[in-house]
Amino acid sequence: MFSLVLTGPAQAAGPAYVALGDSYSAGNGAGNYDSSSGDCHRSLSAYPYLWKNAHAPSSFADTSCSGAVTTDVTNNQLGPLNSATGLVSLTIGGNDAGFADVMTTCVTGSDTTCVNRVAQAETYAQNTLPARLDATYNAIRAKAPNAKVVVLGYPHMYTLNVFCVGLSDTKHRKIDEASDVIDSVIAARAAAHGFVFGDVRGTFNNHELCSGDDYLHSLVVSPSWESYHPTATGHSSGYYPVLNANS
Repeated sequence: MFSLVLTGPAQAAGPAYVALGDSYSAGNGAGNYDSSSGDCHRSLSAYPYLWKNAHAPSSFADTSCSGAVTTDVTNNQLGPLNSATGLVSLTIGGNDAGFADVMTTCVTGSDTTCVNRVAQAETYAQNTLPARLDATYNAIRAKAPNAKVVVLGYPHMYTLNVFCVGLSDTKHRKIDEASDVIDSVIAARAAAHGFVFGDVRGTFNNHELCSGDDYLHSLVVSPSWESYHPTATGHSSGYYPVLNANS
């Protein structure tokens, strides 16, 4: 005797997904690191893995890496991309503009030194970064002509107008200003290439440093490379919702 087993429709796999970018994509600060990723410090709690786990893409590759600049993406991260790639995500540009050095200078230097270093980074972001982003975005599109590309930005680092031990209010404001300048440049270049810009400043709002409910690490002694990066909650509640809403 034959029996008939009825099953529901098969759930379609998500699009082939490739994650690119710098430490904000890799997940520095999120813990749960993939030991095979070495100095790239890729975290299994970072937003690319959260999206992968939720959507079961037909394939998944993560080539993001701590410290990456635009040319690192172009030269070292695009191998998994092809015409079948359906989704690409990335954060890139902060290291080009020297944001890590901005933070170091502002933590260790005077208000004036911090303001001057931020101004230098902003000038670079406005005058030099656009062409570097264009080259990287062109390379991504050439390798993945059919993909939806979601370019994620950077959060503000500090909640303003609250008492906070540590850096001065002047430094807080200048560091957040630098984030705004970099994000505006990235958003404009992403739009020019037909990419989606995912603005995370909203999901991090009231969860920056000094908020009392921080989604970011302040200065971390060991490992120092977690400093000023999103926590696991910053990825799950800050970055992942923005990628999910735009993918």
